[in-house]
Amino acid sequence: MARKKSTAKSVEEIPDDGAVAPEEGKVVRKALKRSKKAPKRTPKKVPKKAPVRGGKKAGKKKKSKRTRRNGLGSGEGPPEVDDLILIPVRNMILFPGVVLPLMVGRERSIGAIQAAVEEGQQVGLLLQRDEQQEEPGPDELHEVGTVAEIVRYWTAQDGRHQAICQGVQRFRVLEYTQREPFLVARIELIEQHEPRSRAIEARFVALKQRAGEVLALSPGAPEDLAQAVQAIDSPSMLADMVATFMDVPAVEKQEVLETIDLKERLDRLNTMLGELSEVLKLSHKIRQDTKGALDQAQREYYLREQLHAIQRELGEGDEKAEELRELAAAIDALDLPPEADNEARKELRRLERMPEQAAEYSMLRTYLEVFTELPWNAETPDRLDLARAERILDEDHYGLEKVKKRILEFLAVRKLNPDGRGPTLCLIGPPGVGKTSLGRSIARAMGRKFVRISLGGIHDEAEIRGHRRTYIGAMPGRILTGLRKAGSKNPVFMLDEMDKLGRGLHGDPSAAMLEVLDPAQNDSFQDSYLGVPFNLRHTLFVATANVLEGIPGPLRDRLEVIHLPGYTEEEKLQIARRYLVQRQLEACGLKAAQCRIDVAALREIIRNYTREAGVRNLEREIGAVCRSVATLFARRRRKPVRITPAKIHEILGPPRFDREAAMRMTTPGVATGLAWTPVGGEILFIEATRMPGKGKLLLTGQLGDVMKESAQAALSLVRNRAEALGVEPAFFDEGDLHMHIPAGAVPKDGPSAGVAMFTALVSLATGRRVKRDVAMTGEVSLRGFVLPVGGIKEKVLGALAAGIKTVLLPARNERDLEEIPAPAREKLDFVLVSDVDEALEAALR
Repeated sequence: MARKKSTAKSVEEIPDDGAVAPEEGKVVRKALKRSKKAPKRTPKKVPKKAPVRGGKKAGKKKKSKRTRRNGLGSGEGPPEVDDLILIPVRNMILFPGVVLPLMVGRERSIGAIQAAVEEGQQVGLLLQRDEQQEEPGPDELHEVGTVAEIVRYWTAQDGRHQAICQGVQRFRVLEYTQREPFLVARIELIEQHEPRSRAIEARFVALKQRAGEVLALSPGAPEDLAQAVQAIDSPSMLADMVATFMDVPAVEKQEVLETIDLKERLDRLNTMLGELSEVLKLSHKIRQDTKGALDQAQREYYLREQLHAIQRELGEGDEKAEELRELAAAIDALDLPPEADNEARKELRRLERMPEQAAEYSMLRTYLEVFTELPWNAETPDRLDLARAERILDEDHYGLEKVKKRILEFLAVRKLNPDGRGPTLCLIGPPGVGKTSLGRSIARAMGRKFVRISLGGIHDEAEIRGHRRTYIGAMPGRILTGLRKAGSKNPVFMLDEMDKLGRGLHGDPSAAMLEVLDPAQNDSFQDSYLGVPFNLRHTLFVATANVLEGIPGPLRDRLEVIHLPGYTEEEKLQIARRYLVQRQLEACGLKAAQCRIDVAALREIIRNYTREAGVRNLEREIGAVCRSVATLFARRRRKPVRITPAKIHEILGPPRFDREAAMRMTTPGVATGLAWTPVGGEILFIEATRMPGKGKLLLTGQLGDVMKESAQAALSLVRNRAEALGVEPAFFDEGDLHMHIPAGAVPKDGPSAGVAMFTALVSLATGRRVKRDVAMTGEVSLRGFVLPVGGIKEKVLGALAAGIKTVLLPARNERDLEEIPAPAREKLDFVLVSDVDEALEAALR
């Protein structure tokens, strides 16, 4: 059952004894037929120096005393114990009642079978434990085997010794009585009892049924074998027959042979057949699926060939030929560089020779389609009219005068030197200040197409350079994909969120961007998918980022950075009036006459419902107001709606932000500092208090190491100047100081809060309060100097938004005041301080 093809080899290849596995269920009958036709040969006599113990001389026809005495297989009385010639076999188990061919190759086995034939004896077949052992001894053989009757023995023309054996009965070895020239042992015959009971009968029927199922699933199973199995009416004989033809290892068959109890043997075979049946069912399903897929592919191939023949008869064009002609025409229409032209035509010739059914056909066709769709020479003419560009920038953006001035300078250089390799612009600023819209305005001003890709979260170099064509689904990188979408080789290409490029196991995309943005290299940009250089020199790249520090140094070196500051309250108001309100009215399907938002209402939203450097949240809140009005008109309202500050509270709810300067504590020990964040400047409170203790300093508020060091420096400076400040030493020695910065869930770090920390400690020690409307920034040294810090513009705008009136700045930051918008400078008083004494004089009451 599920038998494998014969693995029998010649004596030279397999010099051992074993069964030739039956093939197509007819090996035994063929072997018998061949043995009758083969010329009879006189068996070689056993050498005199190694006679069979207890036997007579070779060549005698009279049976030996041992043969007459054992009566094996005669069915006479109870089993007897007698000597039996043994033949070790491997990969073969002969069961009682089964006929199998045996090929004998080892000299000891040849002598043993010739002696048995000459004396007319039966032999015992024992499976050896290690099939690699050439001369197995008694310890290397199993104890239970099968007594076999030699039906036919002959020597083939090629010198191989072959025999046909029929299993007679199981036996167990009791004692080995001879080892040379072959094995002889005293054995005990194992009687096979065959009780007939319902349990045996049920297992017998189940085994016969399962054997039929397995034979039906087995490819190449002989037809007469299934009929023979169904004709057997003996449970024991059925079990031995099934075990013989099962495709299982010889060791498992040996276990069946050693199972004497019939019920247990039937259970074991039922289990083995069940497992084999599941395997054959799965194998049958796989074969059917494979055959079905193959048949479908053949069917499609023949139908496609017939379709081609019909098209040729009708004079219609072949679909493949038409595609090839289109690709060839597209390549001809492109004025390609020599290297690219050679590559394209080489791949086109490969495609012509390739059948459509080939797996690589669709991949190669897609490659050529992408190749021909790239803008190798297509470009849009530049419109470098500076007056028009300035008008467009003013229409699209309010304020940002310095940024607009730099963009106009860039366009002026382009106009005077079109072939010049100018730098790549990089717009740095907080979210919502108009970086992306500035890129669109540049494209509109120059008359070019606009392409934008987001680099945030990219951590694979192949996203920039493309995947190699060996990968399934490979495509060009995002640079060439953007140019292909634009259809022009000179668009304005915006690289958004460049500071959020990642790095992973598949390379560093920021390193791949070096070639893209370097004017000296990008005229021969190499995409892994394309495989040939592509010229990016005519593409105008504009990058954006929130934080300059997030861009790697080598990449930053190839960019010209333009900082975009946050908007003041007045700028936000103008932007809302000019752009945001109209945009949200159109989004909600409202007309300007249906909804009017007062300036006071817009100012209320800016002050109490948003706190940002840009206008993204402001537009979101205006959209909420417009949706509320749209709901009224959807309910058949006819009168126009006017939005006042009072209605803002009804629609948006209570204010989300308070004027933090009004919340200043009236007790000593509190100072207001200024902080820079990626989304703009903010104010922060420095709170200090004293409690009984031993002079320790406790810092809380999720402070970084640098900020903690600033607090320690501020305390040391206060203690050093205690006498000048009128503070008793016991204030520090007999109590602990606790300094806290609220918003403890937000990490804070940096040295710029040093002046505010020093002021808060002095206020606590002297009992003098800090002025409500004063905020400060600056680093302090142990000598009392106020050192410069960064982010002045963002911090000042954050102070203005929080209601601060006076800002203390380091004197060495005076040059940064020029970057602050004029409306903000007019609303604030700036005090430039060089040391902490000047800071205390301006901050304390």
